[in-house]
Amino acid sequence: MKLGKFEVNAVDTGLFHLDGGAMFGVVPKALWSKKYNHGDEKNRIPLAARPLLIEFDNKKILVDTGNGNKREEKFMNIYGIDASKSSIALGLKTFNLKPEDITDVILTHLHFDHTGGSTIIENQKLIPTFPNAKYYVQKEHFDWAMKPTDKDRASFINDDFEPLIREGILEFTNGEMEIFDGISVIPVNGHTQALQMVKLKSQGESLIYISDLSPTVAHLTYTFGLAYDNFPLTTMEEKKKLLPKFYEENTIVCFEHDAFIQACRLADTGKGFGVGEIITISS
Repeated sequence: MKLGKFEVNAVDTGLFHLDGGAMFGVVPKALWSKKYNHGDEKNRIPLAARPLLIEFDNKKILVDTGNGNKREEKFMNIYGIDASKSSIALGLKTFNLKPEDITDVILTHLHFDHTGGSTIIENQKLIPTFPNAKYYVQKEHFDWAMKPTDKDRASFINDDFEPLIREGILEFTNGEMEIFDGISVIPVNGHTQALQMVKLKSQGESLIYISDLSPTVAHLTYTFGLAYDNFPLTTMEEKKKLLPKFYEENTIVCFEHDAFIQACRLADTGKGFGVGEIITISS
């Protein structure tokens, strides 16, 4: 889709599956299943791993890289990851691009389902997937990932980002800032420390890649949070602060993990915000 000067596409890296209870925390299944009723016999729900591709001028920018396909078979089975589709390189082929074409990679945070595709194994060695790209993450989040809590330690896998450090291609953002013309990062807390959403603004249009502040449309509801969130009340407050702004600006909200809806504009429900106009970024 066109958004002002930007060509924006959703990159398909297949589905993975997480326990529905873990994805909705304290919300009973009787409630969350009304909004996301797609559980399997193991109570796992299908989730997209949907990086964003942004092209303008000579830039080809990825936001997040999905799960990747370098994990061992046991890991892939536990999370229901289809290795035949989870390669970011395969997803880029749809747009006639190779990993070498990517100029920049903005990582919302370093959890494995967002940065697993950042590195690959080649000749039994871990190397960056995108050899010509710089990678960006919030410094505050990086520091957190280096010393995670017992609660979120399993979400960080060093193989996903240590090669980036070794090669000197991981750069740090600090707070809300514009890193390219019309492309800003906005840190939020709650899910993890200093997750950075990515906002595009051009020619009167705007889009927010909301990441795990609201991984699916169901999580737009203020009280629908993840059991994975380190600070659930903070997540709720961040949504109460930001969703009204996105509604007022008529911003397109892009969902990284919703397996069925790529993006939407928000509608005022009277108690918060839900799905308004549904938008397909890439068919």
